[in-house]
Amino acid sequence: MRYWAYLAGKLVVAAAPLYGLLCWVGKQIPASKDPYAQLGLGMQFLLCDLELLGLFLLCAGALYAIVWDQRRRCRVCLTRLRMPVETGSWGHMLQLGRPRIESICPYGHGTLKEDELQILGLTNAEWTPHSDDIWDELCAPGRDAGQDK
Repeated sequence: MRYWAYLAGKLVVAAAPLYGLLCWVGKQIPASKDPYAQLGLGMQFLLCDLELLGLFLLCAGALYAIVWDQRRRCRVCLTRLRMPVETGSWGHMLQLGRPRIESICPYGHGTLKEDELQILGLTNAEWTPHSDDIWDELCAPGRDAGQDK
């Protein structure tokens, strides 16, 4: 829940100045009740259209940056994920699997696995939560090897 609240907070914080810019651009548009008077104000309407286009691009860029940042945060503590490790190989795909990038939370809350190459569009990244006892997970492979002997 905290993860989504943080996303909503970032969107609200970004929307406030962008709404202010939208109001400013709205005041720049000339108001005329005569339909033929707009022909003489063509350059002014063109500049207003360019301002609206710039505002749209700014809003789209801000939304992209917010979503990009949110996807690379821990789902529990909201810190940025670190230590990206590339796993798999195109040359050894049958043995090691498709190339992926794995990033972990520095506090051990989980791992984010996402495809290195996304051919069919943006695929959802796989978030794997870890247990609270990190030593149990780290010692599990050695314990399994000791039981086989």
